[in-house]
Amino acid sequence: MSSENGSGDGGASGAPPEQLALIRDSVRKAKEPRAKPRTWRGAALAEKLPVARVLVDKGVLHLDRYFDYAVPAELDEDAQPGVRVRVRFGAGRHRVREGRREGGGLIDGFLIERRADSDYSGPLAALAQVVSPEPVLGQELLGLARAVADRYAGSVADVLQLAVPPRSARAEQRPSPAPLPPPQPPRPGSWARYERGAAFLEALASGGSPRAVWHALPGPEWSQELARAVAAALSSGRGALVVVPDGRAAARVDAALTSLLGEGHHALLTADAGPEKRYRQWLAVRRGSVRAVVGTRAAMFAPVRDLGLVALWDDGDDSHSEQHAPQPHAREVLLLRAAQDKCGFLLGGWSCTVEAAQLVESGWARPLVAGREQVRGAAPLVRTVGDGDLARDEAARAARLPSAAWQVAREGLRHGPVLVQVPRRGYVPRMACAQCRAPARCGHCSGPLQAQDAGALRCEWCGREEAAWHCPECGSFRLRAQVVGARRTAEELGRAFPSVPVRTSGREHVLDTVPATPALVVSTPGAEPVAEGGYAAALLLDGWAMLGRPDLRAGEDALRRWIGAAALVRPQEAGGTVVVVAEPTLRPVQALVRWDPVGHAVRELAERAELGFPPVSRMAAVSGSPQAVAEFLGAVQLPREAQVLGPVPLPVTPAGRPRRTGAPPPGEHWDRALIRVPPGSGAALAATLKSGQAARMARGSGEAVWVRIDPPDIG
Repeated sequence: MSSENGSGDGGASGAPPEQLALIRDSVRKAKEPRAKPRTWRGAALAEKLPVARVLVDKGVLHLDRYFDYAVPAELDEDAQPGVRVRVRFGAGRHRVREGRREGGGLIDGFLIERRADSDYSGPLAALAQVVSPEPVLGQELLGLARAVADRYAGSVADVLQLAVPPRSARAEQRPSPAPLPPPQPPRPGSWARYERGAAFLEALASGGSPRAVWHALPGPEWSQELARAVAAALSSGRGALVVVPDGRAAARVDAALTSLLGEGHHALLTADAGPEKRYRQWLAVRRGSVRAVVGTRAAMFAPVRDLGLVALWDDGDDSHSEQHAPQPHAREVLLLRAAQDKCGFLLGGWSCTVEAAQLVESGWARPLVAGREQVRGAAPLVRTVGDGDLARDEAARAARLPSAAWQVAREGLRHGPVLVQVPRRGYVPRMACAQCRAPARCGHCSGPLQAQDAGALRCEWCGREEAAWHCPECGSFRLRAQVVGARRTAEELGRAFPSVPVRTSGREHVLDTVPATPALVVSTPGAEPVAEGGYAAALLLDGWAMLGRPDLRAGEDALRRWIGAAALVRPQEAGGTVVVVAEPTLRPVQALVRWDPVGHAVRELAERAELGFPPVSRMAAVSGSPQAVAEFLGAVQLPREAQVLGPVPLPVTPAGRPRRTGAPPPGEHWDRALIRVPPGSGAALAATLKSGQAARMARGSGEAVWVRIDPPDIG
């Protein structure tokens, strides 16, 4: 018999008297039993406001509402509006013991308000825990989250996951510094170059709320100009918020603000800071210790007190579009904040989007531009190389550079670095017909053909080699590189200029700055480093690859990327020259030559108004399996004026390739329908789609569909 079944020496019955006495003494000294903290069964409730209204962190549409919970007396002091809590969710209606509903799983949430009674007539479950007594969710942020959720047909819980960073206990325990007094109003500085620049700063400093769309002059002064706008808002005793596309731009604005105001006036909110430091900075803003914020996309929800200015730089950048549900865009969130807080608004960039042009066209914002003489004095000289020039320039094919670009690069290298922009990263080029430029496709699976190092053609999808390709459109047997990657371009330029160092900047390794010494800098769009004193020249290669994308925004995006690179080049008076390899008669190319992105955006807006495309209209995309999309469209009650375009099949995602947001899983066939409504009906469309999705989730029947308001790519 084992000791577990018998009365061995280790059992309590066989213990010496001294040991039994110790056990009895420890029992006497133990604390009185109390209610279990997970259920608080039998515990007394708070005397005042015993009901807590909680937003649970579920993120599903049919649960996008508040739930009532009982507040135990022991949690009364810490359970204040805005704190993080944990609650039991999913408790059975009939599982009631000692006046408390029990069961369900523990889930995080936010305490929204305390109430004297509940709308629910049955017994309530109790708050399981107050995670932290730090109030992190104020009424302003909650109202903004609700507005964003309604606009994008999402849930408030999903928005708050983007708005409130994860908790760090050590960061909460550290006190925030005392707020500094408001600075003095700044001098106009380089804002004097703009026709209404000084007046804009004066309006901010005097407590006004001007709204402007700012077409910035080329050069590095944009960060100093943003810093002066922030300083003007701070001088009026209000706060300011600046959102930029990436960490490099945030670092430049951060340095400009530190140089202008010193330390302690602003916080930098970027992912590079790490979770603890970022949360500590966020808490300093929430507590009112810091009145200005500079950050990337997530900073659009920063809880700045008494907002006087919200500013956004380069709103056409893809980084401003959030990839997590409900996928809001920073521009639209800041527009909501400007309306909610009645503060100033500044939308700036070297280029101009159609949405920015619409803000000016509607009269909601005023243009903030420089005169043509100022533009000519700051912009570089732009030259074009079209298809005709390339056809007559056989000698330059070895270096992938037409003669005009080669000469500009050689001349520029005598005076400083030369920037070379290519549309994609990597090495292996995709191929196309040399005569009609139709993409070269695999005869087996229709995948794109790529040129390998040995010159053989291989399919990117199935891996088969293609030995006898000919163009099905024109019958030609000649091929050309459709898009050559940055790494291969760097190798070819290194052979063409053997005595010049070649640097690359792209997705794997992005350079921030390069010295003023002669060098070739090969970069993908958006990764261009800043050169000390500016680049002597820039070559924009394969422009037709960006213009030829089957997307409504292809021309606008190409112009924005070109101007972003050309703005880093020295002015024409200092010898700065830009060569763009694209057809010179195309509208985006002409806008670059004239340095007139505003005019290009205005014409694009007029054409979209005639066709009924965004941003003049509001649009939503519904994607999923053909059956699921058809069922959803058949069940939802769309506004009477809504137009359904499609459904049409989406491209199948190849196996092994990264899946883009909203794209079908690898190998699956999806359809997509676009729903368009006229101006003024966007809120009704979002509410209808949200209700349809919520009803579908509540039933739990059928396949899921993917809904996105204002899709960035509509073909």
